[in-house]
Amino acid sequence: MLNHRLALPSDEPVLSTVMTLAIDRLQDAFLSPAQVRASHGFMGLDRRLIADGTYFVVERDGAIAGCGGWSRRATPYGNDGSAGRDDRLLDPAREAAKVRAMYTHPDHVRQGVGMLILSLCEAAARAEGFWALELSATMAGLPLYRRFGFEDVRAFEDSGVPLILMRKPI
Repeated sequence: MLNHRLALPSDEPVLSTVMTLAIDRLQDAFLSPAQVRASHGFMGLDRRLIADGTYFVVERDGAIAGCGGWSRRATPYGNDGSAGRDDRLLDPAREAAKVRAMYTHPDHVRQGVGMLILSLCEAAARAEGFWALELSATMAGLPLYRRFGFEDVRAFEDSGVPLILMRKPI
C-alpha cells in the first residue's frame, strides 16, 4: 500500500539518493551515457519545493518509493543550483502551475507512484486556483505524463538532453 505525505528537510538525504538512482537507472534506455551524466547537472533536489510545502513523498512499507511535487513559482524545472531560476509567484488566473522533480525509485516503477503524485499535484494546484499544469518531461517520464492527460507543447534540450514541455488543463 502506498502512503503519501509532504516532504521534510530531514528527508533530503534519502530523496537525493532516490533521485540519483532514478536518473541513472531509468533514463539509460532513452539517453546516451553522456546525456545521463549531463542530466545530473540540472536534475535533482530543489529545496524550495520542500520549503514551500508543495513536495510529496510516497512511501511503501516505510521506504521512499518516489517523490515529486508542484510549484506556484515560475522556475520550470531544475535543482538547487540550476541556472535561470525564477522564484516569482505565478498568477493562477494566467499561468500554469509547474509540476517539478518527479522521481520514482527503480524498485517501484509502474506501481502507481507517479500517478499518485500527479493526482496530489493536480488537486493542490486546483485548490489554489490554477487553471493548468505544465511540466518539462524527460523521455523516461513521457508515457506516464501522456497517460495522465498531459499534451506535448514543444520539444527542447538542456545540456544536450531532450525534454518536452507539456501542459494539462485542470
